[in-house]
Order: sequence, then structure tokens, then C-alpha cells
Amino acid sequence: MTLRHSLVGWLPSPLLEPRRAWLAIATGWVCAFFPSIALSWLASTLLPNAAGPEFKVGGAMAVFLLVVFSPVIETFIMAGVLVLLLRFVRPPVAILLSAAGWGLAHSAAAPAWGLVIWWPFLIFSTLFVVWRERGFFMGVGVVAATHALQNLIPALLVATSN
Repeated sequence: MTLRHSLVGWLPSPLLEPRRAWLAIATGWVCAFFPSIALSWLASTLLPNAAGPEFKVGGAMAVFLLVVFSPVIETFIMAGVLVLLLRFVRPPVAILLSAAGWGLAHSAAAPAWGLVIWWPFLIFSTLFVVWRERGFFMGVGVVAATHALQNLIPALLVATSN
């Protein structure tokens, strides 16, 4: 299955080919993190009074929850949903539906957050669909690692602010 000639085909090659996991993870992080920072800035500029996510934990527990626990749990949930979606729709549609669903889910906690979160989950969903070709757990591993990197800097900020 190739995504090269699809709605996500413009993404960098390491995201679209299950060849080198370390390169897919690094590229996935760059493609997810920096645009999500830009989206966060845009959302806070356009919606200055919008509530952001609240984290009621700090220190090492915040790092554990945001860098280990959440990426693994959310990746397994995302993978399950994507496997189900892929039974009914083409991979690019499944990827877009997954990203939109995660944006909506995070909007339940803080509406503006969903405007930011959909982008990283577009990258995560793409990575899962691509790396699933090498095995379900390979897909989960690549995505969970990318997601952990995505959350690392925010987790350190949360850990030191609470």
C-alpha cells in the first residue's frame, strides 16, 4: 500500500515508507512538533481567552504520564480505531478521520486544544498506517516513540510549573 499519490502524499518520504524506524520517528517528531507549536500560537492569538489543557500533576509523575503512559495508551486506541477504519475506507480517509477524531476528543477537554492536536495525530495516524505493514506492534512502537517525543518538552514544562 502506498500513500505517495494520496491526500497525505506530500509528506516527507520517511513518513510514507516503512524502512528506517529511527528516521521515521525523528522525521515524524519534526513534522508534528513544530507545526503544532505554530498552530498553538495561532490558536492562542486568534482565541486569546480560550482555555487550554489543565494538568493537575507535576514533577516526575507529569513526565511519566505525558511521555510514557499517554503516548502508549493513546497509540493503542488510535491503532484499534485505524484498523477498524481501514476495513471500510481507504488509508488516506482513515488517516484523516483518525486525526479529526483525536482533535474532537481533545476539544472535549479544551476546545482550542483540538485545533492544535489534530495535526500531530495526522502524522501519528500516517505513521501507524505505514508501519503497520511491518507488523501491528511495529506500527504502535514507531507511533508511541514519536508521540513521546512530541510530548517531552511540554511534559518538562508541566513538570516544572506545577
